[in-house]
Amino acid sequence: MHGPDKDDEEALERRIGDARTVREVFEAIPAALVGLSGPDHTLVAANAAYRALLGHDGLLGRNVRDMAAEAVGQQLLGALDRPFTTGRPELINEWRVQIDRGEGLAPEDVYIDGVIVPRRDAGGTITGLAAIVHDVTERVRDRQSAQRRASEAEERYAEARDVIDVLQRQLLPPGLPIVPGLPVGASYLLADADTAGGDWFDAVPLPDGRTALVIGDVVGQGVAASAAMGQLRAVLHDRLDQDADIGQALAAADRLANRLPAARAATVCVAAVAPADGRVTYCTAGHPPPLLIPSGGQARYLPASGGGPLGTGSGFPLADDRLGVGDLLLLYSDGIIERPGLDVRASTVEFAQAATDIAAGRALREEWLPAVDRLTTQTLELLVRVTGHTDDITLLAAQRTDPPPPLLLDIAAEPAAIPAVRKAVDEWLYDLGARAEDVVLLRHGIGELVTNAVEHAYGPASPGGVRLRAELTSSGSTEIEVSDGGRWREHRAGADRGRGLAMASDFVDDLGVETGPSGTTAAVRHRLTRPARLLTTGDVTPSPPAPAWPDPPELMLILDQPSAEAARIRVDGPLDAATAGQLREELRLRTRGGTHPLTVDLTGVTHLASAGVAVLHEAAARTAAPGRPFLLYAPAGSPAQHVLSTVALPHTTTDPG
Repeated sequence: MHGPDKDDEEALERRIGDARTVREVFEAIPAALVGLSGPDHTLVAANAAYRALLGHDGLLGRNVRDMAAEAVGQQLLGALDRPFTTGRPELINEWRVQIDRGEGLAPEDVYIDGVIVPRRDAGGTITGLAAIVHDVTERVRDRQSAQRRASEAEERYAEARDVIDVLQRQLLPPGLPIVPGLPVGASYLLADADTAGGDWFDAVPLPDGRTALVIGDVVGQGVAASAAMGQLRAVLHDRLDQDADIGQALAAADRLANRLPAARAATVCVAAVAPADGRVTYCTAGHPPPLLIPSGGQARYLPASGGGPLGTGSGFPLADDRLGVGDLLLLYSDGIIERPGLDVRASTVEFAQAATDIAAGRALREEWLPAVDRLTTQTLELLVRVTGHTDDITLLAAQRTDPPPPLLLDIAAEPAAIPAVRKAVDEWLYDLGARAEDVVLLRHGIGELVTNAVEHAYGPASPGGVRLRAELTSSGSTEIEVSDGGRWREHRAGADRGRGLAMASDFVDDLGVETGPSGTTAAVRHRLTRPARLLTTGDVTPSPPAPAWPDPPELMLILDQPSAEAARIRVDGPLDAATAGQLREELRLRTRGGTHPLTVDLTGVTHLASAGVAVLHEAAARTAAPGRPFLLYAPAGSPAQHVLSTVALPHTTTDPG
């Protein structure tokens, strides 16, 4: 009976060695090896490396479940059950397992690679498993450490880029003035998004009605160049704003350059343009001369005025030229001329031709862009995409146009006329090129003044009218007057009254009110600006503008939002004196007198007047107790958000739904 078994053992020894030698080799293999038997995975063999990995002996005869209760939670049993059931090997790649090293010690994280294969008897039946496991903890830790270092380096890099971006934006003008008869546009393309630049631009309304266009270039790049640029821009801006004298302003910058090494040899071009007659007085100060693009004609470079860079001892002689109506003037830094692989002469000709074609509408069709913006964006896109660029590029353009007419409105002192006033103010401001934020602020400020005039100027027996006059001044400010011919009447005290003038004052730069026997005049002054474009190579192509906020509809709508998890309504349309009462009753009903929570979505509110603010304040105070919150939602940039922020009424800009 034992003859065949003995023969089999001898044959096995001839193939793999005697049992003693096999055990010695098995024990000495540096990889952790383990043999398991049966569906409960009882350990029947474990070499020294495996015992060392687990940290103790006495493993044989124990099944995995009893030996490590946490094996279930760590998905280890599944890795054993699957090959035992399916007969297919199971691969393990950098599995994190926790091994208990002893009482009182925290479990240790270990990472393992391995393969688990089924063991079969002579008949092919799976009887157990064999596993080879490698401890790869050191490799994983090294990689994790390298990844952490890389992530920290990326964070430091991102922080540095953020600092550079903030620095550049703070040193450059926050916006370009909007002045009558001279739209201005600018683009600034950094040579390296990781390095601050030394180019700068500015547009300064002068006391004599002209506007000074300034462009300059500090030698070098980096923080030192940007700091010098910021100081030079501040000096020039201040002197130009003070006395409008180009020569004196450049002399002041020259004195600074003599004291500030980083500013020495900076080049500057200043051109003062009079929109009324088109006269241009300019000084090139070592900088490339402006490019004049006649309406429907070929661009030409103005003659250099003479003089050298700042801090070199040169004077600042002036030169003159003239813009016709429709003509464009383009100031630029030499980065647009000195592009890689191009002869400067050829590049100069190419630049002038590209500007001519863009101004004439023969380049990219982007009718939604004003001419000055097409010139300062398409020029970059069309020229830089071919050659790339190695220096900062700054473009500053102005176009002489017919000045916009003032806005004149005469309305009856009736609440029904107020929406038409708001709409007319919106359209007039958008035609000027005002930012949406300024439009919203002025719409609300003027709306409050007109509402006050309608409500307080006349008695029921003496109806009258209200006049509005709006004008854009050469200083870049709107001056708007709202006047009536009635007698000021104090309104009755109430929760929803008395906020209008305070809100109007918060919305605009300056507000003055004069009352007298012949009527009341409220005068508003608010400075208008439009943004310049600070670009990197990846965003040279301009994006179409976001659609303007819709015109206020005639009616306010209050809509249920049944899909919301909590009680919620949406308000659309104007929320003003005519509709505030309707909202008050609705809020009382929805909150059951302030005893139930409610979310009010103000996304669709196109006008939020003081009467509406009073209603929202009242409702918020009524539902202030815990458990019945009154939540106002107004998305960022919406008219309601501007007003709620101004009057400090708590709200959220993140949709709570």
